[in-house]
Amino acid sequence: MHLPVYAHPTLTILIDDSDSFLRSLSFQLDPMLANKTFHDTSEALQWLRASAPDSTVPLHVNFDMQNLPADQCNVALDLERIYRIAEQGERFAVPSVLVVDYSMPQMNGLEFCEQVAHLPCKKILFTGAADEKVAVSAFNRGLIDRYIKKSDDHALDILEMEIATLQENYFDHRSDTLREMVALHDYRFLTDPAFTEVVRELKRTLGFVEHYIFPNPTGILFLDQHGKATLMMVETEQGMYAQYEVARDSDAPRSLLHALLERRVLTFFSDPFGDGMYTSRMSENWHRYSAAPRICQGKENYYWALFDLPGHYFDQRPVTYGQFLQTLQPQTIAA
Repeated sequence: MHLPVYAHPTLTILIDDSDSFLRSLSFQLDPMLANKTFHDTSEALQWLRASAPDSTVPLHVNFDMQNLPADQCNVALDLERIYRIAEQGERFAVPSVLVVDYSMPQMNGLEFCEQVAHLPCKKILFTGAADEKVAVSAFNRGLIDRYIKKSDDHALDILEMEIATLQENYFDHRSDTLREMVALHDYRFLTDPAFTEVVRELKRTLGFVEHYIFPNPTGILFLDQHGKATLMMVETEQGMYAQYEVARDSDAPRSLLHALLERRVLTFFSDPFGDGMYTSRMSENWHRYSAAPRICQGKENYYWALFDLPGHYFDQRPVTYGQFLQTLQPQTIAA
């Protein structure tokens, strides 16, 4: 159980030749689940080909060869670009899950899925027509990720559950390569199931709807649907001692040094005029930048605490998910 390097709400695309069924389904789905409907498969294909992203994580990578063989080249990752995805208002309009009917006049649901097989979207066959053999064959061929009968008891609940699962899988798969790289260094917690569960519980209980790994200090940035930014600072035992060493070398007050050495505080010096590190001007007010850590006992101990993230960390204020949902009026959803 791994944690994606980032995840945010996305669009679920509903495709069915019955416009009335689409309107009913869109209305009945959880209002926090943004969706867009198409009753014409040609229009759906055209829109998806123009709107769906490629399969790579939008991250700039510099390869510093220095005349070294390929297996020894240095890779520089611009991790700041990850959390700055939150500045992109169009991020919520990315299609991540397709819910497709089987029996449609222009092409059936599996023919449609074949047309978009190259896209990273996850696919659900939601139908009352296709039988089990057709669905199993499509699943084995990699055309669909789930199969749900419209006639099933609690079909809507099952559909919402599967959409949520596949949206997680969408970001998980997009994160694979980058996660493997950063997990070799300060982001080992991304591959620790115990830490993953802590993050999921925070998202459930505190209403966070998106998260991004954060570069300095190491951690995870959360945003709720109203755009409130919260930083989860994460340190290992080694990182906690490094905080103490930096403070000690900067002649920090004895009270702060003792608190750091005894693992009683995490410090996030978020002064807009500083570099995130302790300076002498903070000596009397260091408590303002501190929080008592909690410990996640996984493959190793992770010390973490939540801090409000000041607005100066963004070049522009993020468009919120709540604002995006308000733009999805019924008349603009149907194609």
